[in-house]
Amino acid sequence: MTKRVGYADIAAHYRQKIDDGDLEPGERMPTMEAVRDHFSVSMATVNRAYKQLKAEGYTTSRPGSATVVALRPRVVSTGAARLERLNRTGKHYAPDETSTDHVAMLRSCGDADVAQQLGIELHDEVVIRRRVFRREGRPTVVALSLIHPRALATMPELLQQGQLKPFWQSTYTQRTGREVKRSPERRGARLASTDELAALEVDVPPSAAVPVLVLHTTFHDEEGPLEVWEDVYAPGLWQMATE
Repeated sequence: MTKRVGYADIAAHYRQKIDDGDLEPGERMPTMEAVRDHFSVSMATVNRAYKQLKAEGYTTSRPGSATVVALRPRVVSTGAARLERLNRTGKHYAPDETSTDHVAMLRSCGDADVAQQLGIELHDEVVIRRRVFRREGRPTVVALSLIHPRALATMPELLQQGQLKPFWQSTYTQRTGREVKRSPERRGARLASTDELAALEVDVPPSAAVPVLVLHTTFHDEEGPLEVWEDVYAPGLWQMATE
């Protein structure tokens, strides 16, 4: 039996097209009549889907009742959403997004929580890959990848400076045959470090305490934990969990 299309399915369809950049900010949305005919649904269903997209900030109205894709300068995607977009579309970035300051290093892990997530002893060495995501040129996220040192046997290029393309987990799976899976994201908050504030270009007095949202995602293969992502968001941003 064919699943009946509801307003939530239509909203999800256009939400994904907007997040993937197929519909860009300022671009006119399809007419409600065109959507009705495409999905073979009622105008009431289309109207509800369009109201949902507007309520979420994905679209807005222009004079003359046209519906267009909204600008969302304060909304950024989570790490999991970036990965889902990459796997689905091959696109590394959302519209108007870039990344800079790609750095790789081998360092002692002084974070007890990260050590526990990776299944290593405190102060064991880990591979750290760091980059800054930017939206329209402005920094939005300081992203850290803390990778178990066992991955170096398969992926020595993890210590290579600059961006790795394709995504290193894809290459790891090709070389080992091991699928990499992720845990649900965990949200938390803490005070930003001086380095993080500098990377996010937050101009505050040296003694100022600036709270930031931090997202953690743990990845593992059949041998155990493999990588922890730590995303530190600039103050005042909203997080988009799916793309």
